[in-house]
Order: sequence, then C-alpha cells, then structure tokens
Amino acid sequence: MKKETPARRLEPRSFAEQAGRLTGEDPLAAYPRLTAETQGRVAPGPVTWTATGELRNPRHVNPEIWLHLQAHAVLPLVCQRCLGEVEIPVDVDRSFRFVADETTALAQDDEAEEDLLVLAPLDVVELVEDELLMEMPVVPRHETCPAPVKLAVADPDFDAPAERENPFAVLQKLGLGKPK
Repeated sequence: MKKETPARRLEPRSFAEQAGRLTGEDPLAAYPRLTAETQGRVAPGPVTWTATGELRNPRHVNPEIWLHLQAHAVLPLVCQRCLGEVEIPVDVDRSFRFVADETTALAQDDEAEEDLLVLAPLDVVELVEDELLMEMPVVPRHETCPAPVKLAVADPDFDAPAERENPFAVLQKLGLGKPK
C-alpha cells in the first residue's frame, strides 16, 4: 500500500508542535476543480503554495494550533467583457486556527477573525484548491481588452421585420373595437 504524502494527510497538532513547513509546486492539472474553471486552457505556470504550522501558548493546557497558508496561481479564464482569454493571478494568504470539534467551531465562528477548522487530519492540497477557488474573481476581465469590444448587437445583414399594425386598430377596422 502506498504511503500518503504529508500534504495529503497532515496531522495539524504534530505539524504545529514541530513548527512544520510544507511547500508545493504542482501543475494546474493536479487541481481538478480549478482546471474545470479554466475550461481546458493551459496555465502559464504552476500552482505554488506554502503551509506553516504554529503552536501558540505551548505551555497552556489548551495550546492554539495554527496553520498559515500562502498560495499563488495564474489562471487562464474567459474575459466576460470581450470573451477572450485573460490570465488572472490569484493569491491566498490566510491563517487557520484549529478547534476541537464542529460545535466549538460554530460557537466561536462569529467572534473569530481567523478561519476555524476542526482538528482532524487535513488534506493541504485540497485546502489550497478550496482557497484559490474562493479567491477567483466572480467576473474575470481584462483591465483593458486587447481588441475593441463590440457593443452593438445588430447585424447589418439582418432584415428588420415589417412594421406591424396596432392590433386594436385592426379590431376597430373589423368593427370589433370600442363603439364611438
């Protein structure tokens, strides 16, 4: 049986106690949900990331377990203005504090400035993908599109429909309109 890499099954407590540091540089194809957003376009570079563990108040009865995550990718997306390809840099710099269970996370979520995660084995690569997806722009577009954007929808070869007569005027001609 193949042993999982630490990035795929990270134990947050021991990682923080060791002040661990993991880095990764993966092709965009290693992230299926990000790849789906690019609609098959090839990324100009890899997805890079760094995860660092930290134990705050180590001598306290309940020391705080933290994970600091930084990630970067340049995603080839579709410009929603000109419909051409646009390369969008996406960066993540986020810190997570681990709590004992889901109930604690829900109770502390409103007051906490940091993101909370339940203390359980963690797939860092999946977390990187989640965070990059959340940082993607809702409407990707160029600052200035490389080609002028066509703003008219009329086609010069299209024949406009003939003017239609008012339906009430037709009824009146038939004697079905309002009496005078």
